[in-house]
Amino acid sequence: MYDALLTVLAPSRSHSCEVLAGPSAFSPSGCKECEAISIKMAFSNHSTSGLPSCTYKEDFKRILLPSVYSLVFIFGLPLNFIIILRIWGSRRALTRTKIYMLNLAVADFLYVCSLPLLIYNYASKDYWPFGDFTCRLVRFQFYSNLHGSIFFLTCISFQRYMGICHPLTVWPRQGGRRLAWLVCAGVWVAVAVLCAPTFEFAATGIQRNRTVCYDLSVPDRSTAYFPYGITLTCLGFVVPFLVIVVLYCKMARVLWQVSEAREASAIEKKNKAVRMIIIVMLVFAISFLPFHVTKTLYLLVRTFPSAPCELRNLLSVVYKCTRPFASMNSVLDPILFYFTQPQYRRSTRSLLLKITSLKNKADKI
Repeated sequence: MYDALLTVLAPSRSHSCEVLAGPSAFSPSGCKECEAISIKMAFSNHSTSGLPSCTYKEDFKRILLPSVYSLVFIFGLPLNFIIILRIWGSRRALTRTKIYMLNLAVADFLYVCSLPLLIYNYASKDYWPFGDFTCRLVRFQFYSNLHGSIFFLTCISFQRYMGICHPLTVWPRQGGRRLAWLVCAGVWVAVAVLCAPTFEFAATGIQRNRTVCYDLSVPDRSTAYFPYGITLTCLGFVVPFLVIVVLYCKMARVLWQVSEAREASAIEKKNKAVRMIIIVMLVFAISFLPFHVTKTLYLLVRTFPSAPCELRNLLSVVYKCTRPFASMNSVLDPILFYFTQPQYRRSTRSLLLKITSLKNKADKI
């Protein structure tokens, strides 16, 4: 049915458009006759096949996405690199939490390295000159980082839960570290398996005589992508999110009892746990929850041919506005590391004081 659908778009000076129906799009260099043909064919196709010919108004992408991705790249690259160096420098004294944070920083760093391609792509009005395989790889990196971050944050939360709610549980030091590395390996394998179909669905295509890189799937495979997209959301977000909520509810109950204690160690332990809960919830509130809610709605509307074009366009705009903020976890994750590791906060403050003192001495000279 899709192969029989031919969509002809009239040129637009006010906005750029992403075609909803049909595997290809043409952009004639413009006469009123072509526009009339486009409207006539859209009406005819709608009446015969039930698929409305719609366009997406996406001017906002040219500014929002490159701007946010640039900020994530500028801050995320050095922050995650420093964390990797810091943790690896103390690898002989690694704790289970630091092992999870190291893997989290590696996932963020690998993703941030791919952002210059996306920045160029969106700043060039969706033009993708880097080839089909690179398109699939970049989309895979996005989703593997997204769900890898969720899984590693779940591991960190579980580790904190065990320390607060079950402090007397016996965890042999060496055995615990080996187990943590095995869990990390399992997370990487699970993420690779979950996100592997991205290589099948993500692809390049032609729009307005330009090569583009589709995020989810090409338009004529939207129905086939839907089951996988929902499965990825459920296994990669809903289940870990529910686990984290349950863990934090149990931790909150124990911390409420700890608040009556007067020991300095108990108060410090409580403050550390509270900081972690706040930052993890902040990461979910900013990066993960809005993205997955809007993505699910967008996937639903893509599978209904009778959905109004206005609704499709609205959900497309909302979904693609939350997509760059999903990348902000690459900046928020290092903040989690900083505020939950007191020794690194102290060393960072001392380093900043040294830099400030050296600068003052240089100014006096």
